[in-house]
Amino acid sequence: MRVFSILFRKEFKNYFLTPFGWVVLALVLFMQGLSMSGAMEQMKDGPMVENFLLVSLRTPHFWFYFLFIFPLLTMRLFAEEAKTGTLETLMTAPVTTAQVVFSKYLAALAFYALLWLPILLQLKIFGWVTGSAAPVEMGQILGTYAILLLMGSFFLAIGCLASTLTSSQIVAGIITIAFLVILFFLGFVPYYLGEGFKASPIFQYVSIQDHLVNFAKGLVDTRPIVYYLSMSAFFLFLTHITLDFRRWKS
Repeated sequence: MRVFSILFRKEFKNYFLTPFGWVVLALVLFMQGLSMSGAMEQMKDGPMVENFLLVSLRTPHFWFYFLFIFPLLTMRLFAEEAKTGTLETLMTAPVTTAQVVFSKYLAALAFYALLWLPILLQLKIFGWVTGSAAPVEMGQILGTYAILLLMGSFFLAIGCLASTLTSSQIVAGIITIAFLVILFFLGFVPYYLGEGFKASPIFQYVSIQDHLVNFAKGLVDTRPIVYYLSMSAFFLFLTHITLDFRRWKS
């Protein structure tokens, strides 16, 4: 546990000790502000059917920056160290492969979770600017945070695996974003092929758009929870196998 703690703190601090982490944080804050502004513009045009937070997360701005967060956070985790040769040094140290994988993964997940905390401040700013509370309930806020963390746990695991497959950060980022874009468009398959398509329930089950909408409405479903956690574990297992192979190969 002590070794894991040291590795985790090292990886987590790297996000704040380099300009990279601050650039990602600034970018996400800026895009979150655009999404909130887009939701406020819709409020000016007429009454909102959905809650304010859900409307802000369904803007085109959201999906544009959301999917790109994960390759940015993970492409350097293993690929950079493999390129500089420090990964081989680390893997020959008295640490286990699991400690290396989980320390890097959990550090990325912790930083990712911090990226969404400013939403609470933005909702407060909404109240200061308009003089009334944002039209969103606490259950909807908690549901939104829950689904963002669940999706993040899965997508970061994909990025970790991609980062172990190559020594190029750019290639790792491309692999990650390609996989996430495929997952994104899988949710549209039932809409294009119609409800009569026999495999529609499968695509609806993995639809990240539907999961976001349901949880943001406060409708918590255990099936997406099982799906995201199991897929996170599966991709981390693949990451462990890939890194272990490189360890014994070296």
